[in-house]
Amino acid sequence: MSIVDNKKAFHDYFIEERYEAGLVLEGWEVKAIRAGRAQIKEAYVVLKRGEVVLIGAHISPLLSASTHVHPDPVRTRKLLLHATEISKLIGKVERAGYTLVPLDLHYSKGRVKLSVGLAKGKKQHDKREAEKERDWDREKSQLMKAKLR
Repeated sequence: MSIVDNKKAFHDYFIEERYEAGLVLEGWEVKAIRAGRAQIKEAYVVLKRGEVVLIGAHISPLLSASTHVHPDPVRTRKLLLHATEISKLIGKVERAGYTLVPLDLHYSKGRVKLSVGLAKGKKQHDKREAEKERDWDREKSQLMKAKLR
């Protein structure tokens, strides 16, 4: 079940591979995510010192958060992946020119997970082509519906 999608990622990038990563979260962040107060539109994923890190994801705290906790909505959060996956990602990002993009936050077996996409950037003409194709598919389906009536 998806919590938040990053539609902008599919517009700006060709997604080649997907990885499911766990997140290191604090208690108030989990509560806020369950309440639907997360946003990953401007977030990005970076490799730092052999670790995968999510930067720029905004999780707004609930008003009922604990009084002794001072929440930081855009703090850097560590992603949890297997060592083999991390080494594969390091190789592709540093040598092959790929980018890591957060795709969506979702639940898996009661835990909050992040889908990370290994992506190549789209050029402007690729974006236009994808938009034309989407418009044509929409128009085609409308014509088929009109034909069936």
